[in-house]
Amino acid sequence: MRASLVPAALRYVEQVARSGSIQKAARELHVAASAIDRHILLLERDFNMELFERLPRGMRPTAAGDAIVALARNWLADERRAAADLRQLQGVDQGHTRLVVMDSHVNGFLPRLIRGLNAEHPAISLDVEVASPDAALTALAGDAADIAAVFNLVPRREIHVLWSAALPVGCVVAPSHPLASAESVSFQEASTHRIALQSRALTIRRYLDMHHGWLFSDPRRAVVTNSLQLVKQLALEGQYLAFTSELDTAPELLNGSLVFLPIRDTAVEPQSVSVAIDARRPLSRVSRIVSEWLIAEIAGCLAAVRAKTSQASPP
Repeated sequence: MRASLVPAALRYVEQVARSGSIQKAARELHVAASAIDRHILLLERDFNMELFERLPRGMRPTAAGDAIVALARNWLADERRAAADLRQLQGVDQGHTRLVVMDSHVNGFLPRLIRGLNAEHPAISLDVEVASPDAALTALAGDAADIAAVFNLVPRREIHVLWSAALPVGCVVAPSHPLASAESVSFQEASTHRIALQSRALTIRRYLDMHHGWLFSDPRRAVVTNSLQLVKQLALEGQYLAFTSELDTAPELLNGSLVFLPIRDTAVEPQSVSVAIDARRPLSRVSRIVSEWLIAEIAGCLAAVRAKTSQASPP
């Protein structure tokens, strides 16, 4: 194992902040706990400030500690990028990329993306985390992720969007549902049926609450959950409809087990899906490869769904 270019003290502070205690950090780093403790004490002496609060069940960074942790994570990120660049000089697309995706991507385009990358670039490894849109942006901004595929991204100065596509708001129903034969529906029509509704942790629900809150005035007609898989399962059984996008339900739309009905209300605004990175950090060659594959897979998935929906629509 090669030596790290990042000073040991910074690596130790970062791991203690991540693990919550010196003992856990020692196990993660395979070094003696006394060595970690000594480096932290030396830093605290040099800065004449405590970097951690010593709690009964662990350690928590102080404001000064947070500053050192941020410095350490920047150094570690720079080291990873430098190592990737050096590998490129050897002529090999080899390295590691941290990707954050949404829950619906797990049984959508994501497995195909991983299979394709593994076949074409076997030396590229992925760390894939499933998160909410808010958590995905936090991961990007905090250097806990290199690339994020995010629904309804809110513009931020430190976030750079590589690609984005509009996702018309619609509802999905099973082929046996009374609305299944319609070309489109209005919110008024949809509100007369049982609704499987996402929780307010998801941006589509917050949008619906803000602009069409009257839809949910009768709580007896709705089941609320933070699980997209449960939302889709309830729709699949034919008793419920769900407000969602073509990308959320791509596998079910492609195999015909769900039908997508656009919302025809003129005031409804489309949702979006974006591939984004931290604008403050350069993208490594490996992450650029992954981002290009990611964009191609999402765009291809949307194109396939829309082609099938177009074929199924009456002339």
